Amino acid sequence: MNKVIVKVTGEQTDAAGDVSRIEMTALGEHYFRNGKHYIIYEDTSLAEGVPASTMLKVASDSLTLTRRGAVEQEQHFSPQSESRSRYQTPFGDLDLCVATQRLDIAYGSVSGSIDVAYDMHINGEWQSANELHIEVEADISERQKLN
Repeated sequence: MNKVIVKVTGEQTDAAGDVSRIEMTALGEHYFRNGKHYIIYEDTSLAEGVPASTMLKVASDSLTLTRRGAVEQEQHFSPQSESRSRYQTPFGDLDLCVATQRLDIAYGSVSGSIDVAYDMHINGEWQSANELHIEVEADISERQKLN
């Protein structure tokens, strides 16, 4: 396990053209197993500061985001494909569909970046166009070990 810093920026454009932006930075852990990178961190940006354990599973051509805690969710991103899942919240469940438009992954041994553009449908209705940029870098103490 390597200690990492995870930086997530996102942009969501709804049907009215309104744009929302998010930015989040968290400490996390990284490990590599069976040809995939796993990044685990706590996301407090979803439900008013209630943490959700978040895991990113990064393959060479796909990304899976899994959340447990404040919300229960799994989203799979693969270029030019759609994936369906259930988004479970304390207020009820939603049917999610993400249609991945673009997925760019540049990953080294511990650090890397991921860019994904996708459309989101909720309960069968188009909700928004989304872009996520995820940066993962070795924590300073880990970088010293790698040098």
